[in-house]
Amino acid sequence: MRLITAGSTTYDAAIVLTPRRSRAGAHALAHDLGYSGIEAEVVPLELPDPSDHAALFAALGPVIEALPDDRPLDIVLSAGTPQAQTLWVILVCAGLLDARMLQVIPPRFVPDLHPEPVREVRLDIDGFPEIRALREEVVRLRARVSTVTANLVGDTEAMRRLARRLARVAASDVPVLVLGETGTGKERVARAIHAAGPRRDAPFVAENCGAFAEGVLQSELFGHEPGAFTGAIGRRRGLFEQADGGTLFLDEVGEMPLSVQVRLLRTLQEGTIRRVGGEGPVRVDVRIIAATHRDLRAMVAADAFREDLYYRLRGAILEVPALRDRLGDLEALVRLGLRQSDREGLRPTRRAWAALHRWHWPGNVRELLAEVRRWTVFCDDVVDLEDLAPEIRRAAAGSPANAPGTGREPGPAEGVSPDTPLPETRPLAEQVAAVEHRAIVAALAASDGRIAPAARRLGIDRNTLKRKMTRFGLR
Repeated sequence: MRLITAGSTTYDAAIVLTPRRSRAGAHALAHDLGYSGIEAEVVPLELPDPSDHAALFAALGPVIEALPDDRPLDIVLSAGTPQAQTLWVILVCAGLLDARMLQVIPPRFVPDLHPEPVREVRLDIDGFPEIRALREEVVRLRARVSTVTANLVGDTEAMRRLARRLARVAASDVPVLVLGETGTGKERVARAIHAAGPRRDAPFVAENCGAFAEGVLQSELFGHEPGAFTGAIGRRRGLFEQADGGTLFLDEVGEMPLSVQVRLLRTLQEGTIRRVGGEGPVRVDVRIIAATHRDLRAMVAADAFREDLYYRLRGAILEVPALRDRLGDLEALVRLGLRQSDREGLRPTRRAWAALHRWHWPGNVRELLAEVRRWTVFCDDVVDLEDLAPEIRRAAAGSPANAPGTGREPGPAEGVSPDTPLPETRPLAEQVAAVEHRAIVAALAASDGRIAPAARRLGIDRNTLKRKMTRFGLR
């Protein structure tokens, strides 16, 4: 893949990176490149702030991984923010991206034709200690971003926002408070933080604070000495000692009794624990991640949760969205459940998908995965409306259970012909899917089946078009 240089090199493809708010200019540039016979692809990046190095690095990772290995690559340093230029230089000079760096001098910036309007940039600084340190840091950043992506399922804006915040939080060592309804996947988020952070090679220990009576919970967290209570035969290391050097995940911390809250606060303040029945302190080094579905602020106001402990735990707050607010991830989560059950060939029908999108999922992801596991027991190749749980079928038969504005996105409408008129009584998801199908077929026909020109006609990037073609059985 080459861009245009002075005279000697020709190019057959180009990638134009752009923040979503600048897509119009990027598509205009791609259109102009098309006149030169160059297949230009516009790749929108999720960049609320193009000057944020961390956000830029996270956005560039998938782009770099998708680049072909068998074609030469040039990077134009003259475009983009200074932060983007800096990252390109680091990636190339650290040996993480095999590319030439080019500097382009636009004609409007010089009074006469410049003798060398395109120049290759070479920086002979590989031996500097700072560059070696940057190379190591980039490798660490890449590993952290890939770990976060691997642990979170979903591509809606809500999940992308959570992944960006999670990557930042994981790099630090502050306590984290994970908020979200029951079943949203708070423990999965905690595990992603641990796996992407500096304590990844140390233990990750998880416990539900609402699963034990008050005395038992103290023993579970802090351990006990022999004879501390009836049945305490030997010394037992508590969860804090088991997680020493690593991460302790306290699920449903809002269920913790006040007496245990007092001991937990002292541990967080002093970095020591005292076993039940013990005399001396034991030093521990543990990162705390707490989670709850309760409103801790309201509990503090009602004197049901200690205010000082609340502020200790909320070093950083991550909110996990409810499934009804990220229904665009429904298909990915269903695929996950089928993959975990080794039944990837099982597929819901159009009617089943419509019903799944109507349901409000009070149990969130946990409820959905339980529903998918039930299919693997009772269904052979296809999941139809009659195979769904009774409450989901009832919601499908009545009015939609989801309130307006919940972030619902259409599911796949398999088998919908682009030429079949849809009556107004059909679900909106089916009608939208049929219109999309027709538009894609028409764009491909007008582009002789070529994906990049068809994507330009539709105003979407090539990878998005490929996903939609797969979804509609056009590939």
